[in-house]
Amino acid sequence: MRTPFVGGNWKMNTDTASARSLAQGVAQWARAQNSAGAVEVAIFPPFVYLAEVSRTLREVGSSVKLGAQDVYFEPAGAFTGEVSAPMLKDVGVQVVLTGHSERRHVLGESDELVGLKTRAVLSTPGLCCILCVGEKLEERQAGQTNSVNERQLVAALTGLRPEQLSGLTVAYEPVWAIGTGKTATPYDAQDAHAHIRRVLSVLFTPEAAAKVRIQYGGSVKASNALELFAQPDVDGGLIGGASLKSEEFCAICASAAAARKK
Repeated sequence: MRTPFVGGNWKMNTDTASARSLAQGVAQWARAQNSAGAVEVAIFPPFVYLAEVSRTLREVGSSVKLGAQDVYFEPAGAFTGEVSAPMLKDVGVQVVLTGHSERRHVLGESDELVGLKTRAVLSTPGLCCILCVGEKLEERQAGQTNSVNERQLVAALTGLRPEQLSGLTVAYEPVWAIGTGKTATPYDAQDAHAHIRRVLSVLFTPEAAAKVRIQYGGSVKASNALELFAQPDVDGGLIGGASLKSEEFCAICASAAAARKK
């Protein structure tokens, strides 16, 4: 059985004090309520607060993982403003997002660039990757959900070895449901996730694909999390706005743990 994985993407929010407070709240919940590791939890603060949040997690002493929202694909060099995978690892990062919808559709990252970043993360010992895929509203309306997800998966994962999938999580983010209040139905999410797993089976092996966790990301709240996470191929969630309130985020994590027991 795949352990559900819930990540909290803080995006460009918080300051030093609020980042520390939010990390403390999540870490304290995990230490008290998730000591058996029923659900894997990660938080993704902005780059400038990674070191502070890393210290906070160590101080509380919990299993919460530290995540980074982005990465550059070169390990070092004259790339002003960029941050490499080895640098992230050096400050305690354990998991990195690649291909988030805002990186693709707001900041213009291509499938090729997302692939370079994904392979850079998975080629760095000690780092795991959450690869985000998903369709825009007009693509969904045109019946292109599966083809868009497949294109993005192939572009990001071609050239990887099956054993590298042990460090991979895929996050399905229907772009039309992010920050809009709209949410895919549990059936919609399951259908997209099942197709993603079929693509992984073809790219690699059915055995490797069966072990990959596929998160749902698209206006997940405490009120709808349990129904979404109860689907057989929905292995937790990548949470945006709801992760900025520790009580709400921890309730979502608890729903992931509860869904696993069903």
